[in-house]
Formats: sequence, C-alpha cells, structure tokens
Amino acid sequence: AHRADVILPGVAYTEKSGLYVNSEGRVQLANRATFPPGDAKEDWAILRALSEIVGKKLPYDDIETLRQAIIADAPHFALRDEAPKSPGADPAIWNAIGKAGAVDASPLRSAIADFYLTNPIARSSETMAECSKLFAGSTQMAAE
Repeated sequence: AHRADVILPGVAYTEKSGLYVNSEGRVQLANRATFPPGDAKEDWAILRALSEIVGKKLPYDDIETLRQAIIADAPHFALRDEAPKSPGADPAIWNAIGKAGAVDASPLRSAIADFYLTNPIARSSETMAECSKLFAGSTQMAAE
C-alpha cells in the first residue's frame, strides 16, 4: 500500500456477500460473516460510486441489480450450486484418455517445498512460521 496512488476502502471477503466459482466450476453464493469496520464498502459499491464521479455511471444501484447484470452477461451464474455440464464430465471420455505403458516406480513428490509458507498471509504469520519450522524438523514441539 505504500506505493499506491489510491487506496479504495474495500472490505475483506468475510465482510461481503459474493458469488464465487469453485474448482468444479460451480457458482456459489457466500454470505457476509461480519460487518466491515469504519467506512469500508463492498467492491461493487466503490466502483459504482467511482463510475458516477468520472461521468460513466454504471447501471446498478444495489447488489441484486448487479447480479442480474452478471447473469445477463454470463448466464451460468444463475445456476448456483450446480456443476456445469461439459463434454469433459462424461465418464466415457475419461475411459478413452491415456495409453498403456510401463509405470515409473519412483515415488511422487510434492512440487510445494513448504506448504505453510505458500502465500503472503501465511508468510507474515508467526504461527505459520512456527508450523513451517516444525515441519522442517528444525524446532521441537513443546511436548517433546
């Protein structure tokens, strides 16, 4: 944030309702868990207010109107909690994939060297740093 020209008072994902697409492609609705602090606003409300200031007012004033606009542009967002239909979901296609051959006997290894430090939030956490050290074996647990 120290390099930003503008910081918008957006809320955390736990402080807003939103539509998310999971790894299966299912659209899911998440509800707000807590209220945001101070003057923080949901992202859509900030962008809507900013659009009016720059003279290009966006055509929605509430979350439902915005969701209807999203569904008009991307109809699959109306199918909440349903897996999308795709040719790749057909088991017959999966049975046709691959080829016969020898299997390598070497063990599978994770591409992630240190799971506990895979994102910025975890890297700034003292607890996750301790977990990382425990996992690497460089620190003993209190019970040891």
